[in-house]
Amino acid sequence: MYAGGELVCDGVSLQKLAKKFGTPLYVYSAAQMVERAGMFAREFADVEHTVCYAVKANSALGVLMLLASQRCGFDIVSGGELERVIRAAGDKRAEVCGRVVFSGVGKQPAEIDLALREGILLFNVESEEELELVAERAAKLKIKARIALRVNPDVFAETHPYISTGLREHKFGIDIRLARKVYKRTAQVKWLEPAGVSVHIGSQIRSVEPFAAALARVVALIRQLRSDGHDIRYADAGGGLGIDYGAGNFEPAKQVAKYAKALKGALGAMDLHLLLEPGRFIVAQAGALVSEVLFVKKNGTKTFVIADAAMNDLIRPALYQAHHEIVPLKQTTRKLRKVDVVGPVCESGDFFARDRELAPLKRGDGIALLDAGAYGLSLSSNYNTRVRPAEVLIERGKARLIRRRETVEDLFGPEMV
Repeated sequence: MYAGGELVCDGVSLQKLAKKFGTPLYVYSAAQMVERAGMFAREFADVEHTVCYAVKANSALGVLMLLASQRCGFDIVSGGELERVIRAAGDKRAEVCGRVVFSGVGKQPAEIDLALREGILLFNVESEEELELVAERAAKLKIKARIALRVNPDVFAETHPYISTGLREHKFGIDIRLARKVYKRTAQVKWLEPAGVSVHIGSQIRSVEPFAAALARVVALIRQLRSDGHDIRYADAGGGLGIDYGAGNFEPAKQVAKYAKALKGALGAMDLHLLLEPGRFIVAQAGALVSEVLFVKKNGTKTFVIADAAMNDLIRPALYQAHHEIVPLKQTTRKLRKVDVVGPVCESGDFFARDRELAPLKRGDGIALLDAGAYGLSLSSNYNTRVRPAEVLIERGKARLIRRRETVEDLFGPEMV
């Protein structure tokens, strides 16, 4: 929103932040993250549950510390992400690690060992070979591993093919039809404790029906597993609830309410602890990428706005053809014109918008790419030997630097010549 002609986040001018911290710059609203996490807590209050924030969406320590203070758990997919959770937890390390679920198709021995020593809640196991490795590491450390098989329910979710995960042709999970046999073998292994069933069908899914269909198949499987004598206490419904990246009237509270109704309908009267893994929904719309216009140029009939942010800072448009609204930092009523907003990286794929109608911009103007709180800096790189942006978190009307801008010396640090 604008106040006094300037774009603001929780009352703080993004123009002033750009001057103070430089650009490109990621800016996050703590208030919105807390509000979004609270939506899940309220809508699932009548069900035993844990909200396990998906760390991969935005792994900034400042963000993790904020969400840990809201009693969120965490969904991790690497040992590095667990190390981040540990640092964010501080003196509540054991408590917070007890709310961690470890997903991902390629867990390595050292990562499994760390998770076992930290006493995480659950390993979401994605293959029989992985199950053997977890059992081997658990036996070596003499620490029992609580596991859930991530089953593949073969449920189609209408989303970008790169972030769809619930069909048999995808690399994720174990065919749900084989699950009972695998659980039977698992129960015979001393250092494994089958405690849950997990599912995840994809990301940026706007319809709630696929989530309900997937969880219904999980619940049916759990009934079978309990009849087989397994003490299954957790149902991990995964994440993937999408947001609206456009300029429409998106009502997040209503979306979470619909999601909760769908999942609780699928859960029925089953006595289960429900695990939820929202990432994008909590942080995406809490963040913006602030950039400065370097040049405006024409090539034939095309007008290019060249910004100092690039695909290495926010790769979603190039990778997923994703839409991000782009707005000027200073309010204007000037007539819109069609432009391409691009970055300085030496790739034709380095763009944020094509044929987008924006108010006229000139060199030195500031712009904000909205809804950039998820899969922004966490997917960034140093391509073209570009340093990554700083990150600022706004809490109670005050801006706090939570990650300084990298320097070129930082990039040379690991190299040996």
